[in-house]
Amino acid sequence: MSHTINRAELTIDGRRLSYLDFGGPGRPLVALHGHMSEGASFAGLAARLGSGWRVIAPDQRGHGDSDRAADYSRQGYVADVLALLDHLGLDRVVLLGHSLGAINAYQFAARHPARVAALVNTEGPAELGLHGPNPLSFVLDLPYQAPTREALIEGLGHFAPFFADGLRRDADGGWRLPFVPRDMVDSEELVHGSHWADWTAGSCPALLVHGSRGVIPAEQVQEMISRRPGTRRAELDGDHFVHAADPDGFAAVVHEFLRGL
Repeated sequence: MSHTINRAELTIDGRRLSYLDFGGPGRPLVALHGHMSEGASFAGLAARLGSGWRVIAPDQRGHGDSDRAADYSRQGYVADVLALLDHLGLDRVVLLGHSLGAINAYQFAARHPARVAALVNTEGPAELGLHGPNPLSFVLDLPYQAPTREALIEGLGHFAPFFADGLRRDADGGWRLPFVPRDMVDSEELVHGSHWADWTAGSCPALLVHGSRGVIPAEQVQEMISRRPGTRRAELDGDHFVHAADPDGFAAVVHEFLRGL
């Protein structure tokens, strides 16, 4: 059974936060994407989970159809999630996130435990140091805008396949990336640090999904499981973007976890 997918928005301090509601009568699951991505990246998951779950996926601040923000602080991202839940009248949800979104999810759960029934952390470390150059600094060399879609894709070079589906029309008829490169670098800087206190603060059921070649070191994966009661793990063959590389496998482990709630 298919449902109508709605794009809607709310205004937070004069800033637009856009979100996709994949619809259906099921329990609410809010999905938070990673850097340089958007809510639409969870369309496949929403379809695979079926009518038992109503997936809602925002374009987080500075991404997709949402406006840029004055800052990309931890508290800013968390406040956006709270505003979205209040706007939708959702008292309690399952929170799922990837990378940046996963850290936002478990930090929200730490600060608002009554609002989170369960947590799915995909490739979101409890601690990540910034040694050497910012891993997203490459985006500063990418073109942000071009007169045509073709010209922008050509300018993106070998990065084009990663961004082609998300390119946006400008008000003047040109084309642009779905994010401002400088914003992504700034946001990445601010996500680094030790978040163990937030990861271990939560007590709701949790699933940690990580890739066999992901960004969370094996010893940290084990520590994240052992230090947070009620946490299960699922390892999938893949890198940091394991949810995209193996959408069927990802949906299967998430569905199994949700079924046990």
